[in-house]
Amino acid sequence: MSGHSKWANIKHKKEKTDAARGAAFTKAAKEIMVAAKQGGGDPNSNFKLRMAITAAKAVNMPNDSISKAIKRVVGGDDEVIYEEIAYEGYGPCGTAIIVECMTENRNRTAADIRYLFSRSGGNMGELGSVAWMFDRRGVISIDKETFKGGEERLMELALDAGAIDIATDDTEVYEVITEPTELDIVRKALEAHGVEFTEVRVKMLPKTVVSLDLEGAQKALRLIDNLEEHDDVQRVFSNVDIPDDVMQQLEEM
Repeated sequence: MSGHSKWANIKHKKEKTDAARGAAFTKAAKEIMVAAKQGGGDPNSNFKLRMAITAAKAVNMPNDSISKAIKRVVGGDDEVIYEEIAYEGYGPCGTAIIVECMTENRNRTAADIRYLFSRSGGNMGELGSVAWMFDRRGVISIDKETFKGGEERLMELALDAGAIDIATDDTEVYEVITEPTELDIVRKALEAHGVEFTEVRVKMLPKTVVSLDLEGAQKALRLIDNLEEHDDVQRVFSNVDIPDDVMQQLEEM
């Protein structure tokens, strides 16, 4: 698990405010609407919508709000059309960053993201400028406390279902790694064995990481935090790695 992801977990625990919850719900609703617009409002036949609903439930979005988001674009009169677009660039200390957005105005969003990169001392690049440093993979996150079978049992189930690997270094979740095309197949196989998920999503996983000291970590995470707080940004992926001793210092600040 990258240092960026570890920091996201810490930040999530520290920021359980109404504003933080509201922002999370807004992003989740946007993702649900895009998925429903593209593939219909039935999660049983729309895998992308099913993933979006799983993500919404992970941030405790109420079922009523989920249903309303679907109805806004399926049989509703919502005329806002969101476009999915990714931006890439380099952050502090040569770190590589991919920013996934959903926007109704790509010119505005591009200008905002470029400004955030520049303000941090980084720069936004062209499409493909850093994507080659990442692998596109399906990731199924499973809460370690909820899954009682243990690491070996999960490894057996996942590999039998067609998974590539399991990441176990996170303190809170197991991450089952799949090819993107196999994500739903593996999910269904695990679900058939009663495995519950906190997240099912295609992610960009770094091939190699950049280990940062305290100063570098502060600069990189400041940029990542600013990107993630932008209304049009859904997710940020990076190759940031933060050693345990540096992470401890960040937690105590």
